[in-house]
Amino acid sequence: MPIDPGVAAAFCLAALILSVIPGPDMLYITATGLATGPRAGIVAALGVSAGLAVHTAAAALGLGALLEAFPAAFTAVRVLGAAYLVYLAFCAFRDAARPGTADTAAPAAGVRGRSSARVFGQALLTNLANPKVIAFYLAFFPQFIHPEQGSVLAQFFLLGLMFIVVGLMVDGTAGVLAGRLGDTVRARPAVQRWLNGISGTVYAALAVRLASDTR
Repeated sequence: MPIDPGVAAAFCLAALILSVIPGPDMLYITATGLATGPRAGIVAALGVSAGLAVHTAAAALGLGALLEAFPAAFTAVRVLGAAYLVYLAFCAFRDAARPGTADTAAPAAGVRGRSSARVFGQALLTNLANPKVIAFYLAFFPQFIHPEQGSVLAQFFLLGLMFIVVGLMVDGTAGVLAGRLGDTVRARPAVQRWLNGISGTVYAALAVRLASDTR
């Protein structure tokens, strides 16, 4: 095994602590689950995990350092990500303003009548829209990598897998709980519109955070 069991246990504990602290991904998953249901919450968690897999590969292959070396590229990714979140917020607010019945109340962020693939894709893009995830990987993972134990690349990917699994457990749970909470109150159209408004607010707040975070 390229990683010492003790190091792996310490990493998983650290990953668990980081995962339970509400961040952009968990807020997005919770907002989606609240407005659309537990299934959408789980699918959103899977989409975020897929995004983390891409970030893992990118960080392991050095793309994070490349983005940091070219601030313009880093800024472009960040601005595009913020623009996408603004679009999701617009869709949610639009649905919140649209009158409907209990049977036609609109799920958040333009996923009304769409497949799980749409929810998955939105979650994936939302995660990929934040290039700082790669920077986090490059800052966090090396603390648990020991070259003398074998391939650094293999250790990086294994740590990435563990981080994704731990995050998926936490995010999936949050998505299901939020979805069930939403299900208990979604029968009323007014409540559905209120939930869509909350989702839109979350997406808008995430867009502002991403666009203004220049650190």
